[in-house]
Amino acid sequence: MENLLAKSPETRTLPNGPATATPVLRLTDIEKIYQTKTIETVALNRVNMTINRGEFVSIMGPSGCGKSTLLSLMGLLDEPTSGTIEIDGRAVQSFSDRELAGLRNLKIGFVFQSYHLINDLAVLDNVELPLLYRSGMSGKERRQRALNALDKVGLSARTTHFPSQLSGGQRQRVAIARALVGGPEIILADEPTGNLDSVMGEEIMALLLDLNRNEGTTIVMVTHDEQQARKTQRLIRLFDGSQVG
Repeated sequence: MENLLAKSPETRTLPNGPATATPVLRLTDIEKIYQTKTIETVALNRVNMTINRGEFVSIMGPSGCGKSTLLSLMGLLDEPTSGTIEIDGRAVQSFSDRELAGLRNLKIGFVFQSYHLINDLAVLDNVELPLLYRSGMSGKERRQRALNALDKVGLSARTTHFPSQLSGGQRQRVAIARALVGGPEIILADEPTGNLDSVMGEEIMALLLDLNRNEGTTIVMVTHDEQQARKTQRLIRLFDGSQVG
């Protein structure tokens, strides 16, 4: 795995980010086609994009345009019909299922609209969960990393609470802490404010912006909110599976 995860030396200048940035994720000529016996649906059509370390990129488009499909491919949860996905300069198409799972665990953090927390686990245990798949990490180190992640999202006082005892905004903060706990290269957020009211949504957006600007966290966010999208460094638009901006 170590060679497969080696970083690419390539850099380029960003207009709204650091002076130089290393490409973390690159998609080249990505197509995703779903087929049944009678219908062929093109979900993504020759999408090309590069996400650089330290960027905050938003993806917008009408329902059904391929946004969530694109995020699933970026997160290695699905495979493209054709095209190439590179993580840190390494094409992942030849990776085994085990290598892909390890890559997701080490490099990618996920934040979902519906939180995906385990209701029977306390907050601290929910955040610690991804680290259970890290070999060679002690229980003490896992616990400390989880505490540090909760501190970053302002929930140090809620470690023993259960998800049902939290507000929607607090549950999303727990989900963000869980995404951060493994020190990922990139966080993929699918409508992270979609289930929240406007006040809570602004709080979560402010947290994501802070993580990007002050922690250097790379974030790709799917959103329907034009106002929030315009706060990010770059806006990509999809329409009928094609990139239009």
